[in-house]
Amino acid sequence: MGKLYTKNTPKGDKLKELRPKRETISFLLNYSRVLRITEYDKRMKFDTILN
Repeated sequence: MGKLYTKNTPKGDKLKELRPKRETISFLLNYSRVLRITEYDKRMKFDTILN
C-alpha cells in the first residue's frame, strides 16, 4: 500500500496557518479601491488602475 504523506494536526493549528497577514488584507483592500471596470457598448470591458 502507498505511503500517506499527510499529518494529522489539531484543528487549531490548521486555522492558524490560514490566517492572512495584516499587510495582505491591506494590499487587497487598497487594490480593490483603485480598480475601476468600465463597460463600453455592452461588449467590451476595460479595467483601469487609478494610481
